[in-house]
Order: sequence, then C-alpha cells, then structure tokens
Amino acid sequence: MLTHRFSLPMASRFEREMNHLLSSFLDGTPFTTSTPRVFPPINVWEDAENVFAEAELPGLAMSDLEILVVGNELTIKGRRGSQDETNVSYHRRERGTGEFARVLTLPTAVNQEKVEAALKDGVLTITLPKAEEAKPRKIQIKAS
Repeated sequence: MLTHRFSLPMASRFEREMNHLLSSFLDGTPFTTSTPRVFPPINVWEDAENVFAEAELPGLAMSDLEILVVGNELTIKGRRGSQDETNVSYHRRERGTGEFARVLTLPTAVNQEKVEAALKDGVLTITLPKAEEAKPRKIQIKAS
C-alpha cells in the first residue's frame, strides 16, 4: 500500500484551499483556487501632525479614482479597466478588473478641508492633516 504524508506547510495550504472552496460553495459565489486578495493594499500610519494612507494602484490614473473623507472614514474608489480581449485565450488571469472600493476607519479626526492626494509610479499617497483637537498638546505644569 502506497501512502503519502503531507508536509505541514502543504497540509496547511490544502486546508485553506478546502475551506475557501467550501465557503464559496455554501454562499453561492464562484470559487477560485487562490486566496482572495484585498485591492488595493493599503498602509496607514501617523505622526504628530498627519495621518497618511498609501495604496498600491498600478496602471491607474487619478481620473480613475475617487477619494472621500466623511467623518472618520477614508474611502478610495476606482475602476480598473480590462485590455482589449478580442480573439484572446487566457492561460492565467490574476489581475482583477472592474470597480473597487476600500473604506478605512481613520485612527483620529482629520481636517477634511486640507486632505491632499498624489499618485506617483502607481502609488497613491494621501495626507490627512489631523484636526486641531486631535493633535497632541503640551501641557504647562505650574509650580505650587
């Protein structure tokens, strides 16, 4: 009798793929054999004056994007178009197309009137100045 043992990483990947397949089947969505990815990937960080958000958006122009700040939420919306697909046969298709939206809760209140965005080399950088009430204040200590 021939037996095969899965190595731990292979077994773990197999389990993830089976869970993904089963959940796709149960909720009626078409399944794929790859782990779904969130688009666009975003980093968010802050310093004393600003909150920054940086998103990878290769191949998009600013005209493809809409950026909204409402309350403490940042929304990045856009559309990735597809190339002319006339008379083509795909062997692998991993880059998604169509509309996307990411909504992020900001870590602090921001001044919506002064938000700036720049797109360079496929990286969108959004600078969100903190609202005055959210900035750290140094408190003077009085001697008694």
